[in-house]
Amino acid sequence: MTPATSLFTPVEADLRILADNLKQLVGNRHPILFAAAEHLFGAGGKRIRPAIVLLISRATMLEQDITSRHRRLAEITEMIHTASLVHDDVVDESEVRRGVPTVHSLFGNRIAILAGDFLFAQSSWYLANLNNLEVVKLLSEVIMDLATGEIQQGLNRFDAGISIETYLDKSYYKTASLIANSSKAAGLLSEVSPEMAEHLYGYGRHLGIAFQIVDDILDFTSTTDTLGKPAGSDLKSGNLTAPVLFALAENPYLEVLIEREFAQEGDLEQALELIQDSQGIQKARELAADHTKSAIEHLANLPSSESHQALINIAEYTLSRLY
Repeated sequence: MTPATSLFTPVEADLRILADNLKQLVGNRHPILFAAAEHLFGAGGKRIRPAIVLLISRATMLEQDITSRHRRLAEITEMIHTASLVHDDVVDESEVRRGVPTVHSLFGNRIAILAGDFLFAQSSWYLANLNNLEVVKLLSEVIMDLATGEIQQGLNRFDAGISIETYLDKSYYKTASLIANSSKAAGLLSEVSPEMAEHLYGYGRHLGIAFQIVDDILDFTSTTDTLGKPAGSDLKSGNLTAPVLFALAENPYLEVLIEREFAQEGDLEQALELIQDSQGIQKARELAADHTKSAIEHLANLPSSESHQALINIAEYTLSRLY
């Protein structure tokens, strides 16, 4: 399996610049926020979202270099993503993210919420300074979508009656919206045609949904060490994902365990066993494969280039994480 970082070869130098800039963008006027940002941006994330923005920028600017606005968009994308993770970890009471302590476990909930708010505010300010109303609208929508996704997830906890469509909508809000809208925004900064801008959005949308489904499958098939968080933690917290929803259709008793919120001893273990013994994981794999295929199809009209190929490779890598 290809390591994620080697997929980004065409934008390796760009990502190094991004890493330096991110810490500077937060600034050191607020020592605690700066410490939180240093911790976050140094946490060894894969930087998949800004890499996609930079790859699309390069794939659509073949004859010339990417602009400072393309670079800033990649930085804003990572800031929005990081802000959402800080808040997610508070909501989920997660102690660890990517194998390192979360901001709230180091600095407390109050600082974590403020650090997330500060990053959202900073990203909005830098976004406004791009002076492109269409791009501002796209990325502002992402911030709304992230909140919508979190609220939906909170309201649907332990609700065994939710549909796959509801799950896919939530996956769009929580994961795919940022990738889809920042992909389109990168194209708009390159002044691509409206049709191409929609294809870039489609690529990001389907890739983001595939990415989320794969993550949700790994929550059942991976080890705690690989995940950087306890395996099965989504189910335990009542977040019902694709493998669970498909398994529910096969085994009604799973609904009983979920509806009583695994209150009795052995409930969670029994639920995990029922999911493993069902077609749930396989059906979720097929759903992820469909979205991966759709993502790649949206790149068909993009001119051939190393960056174009890297975007295809990222989609294929997303799916290969399951095998």
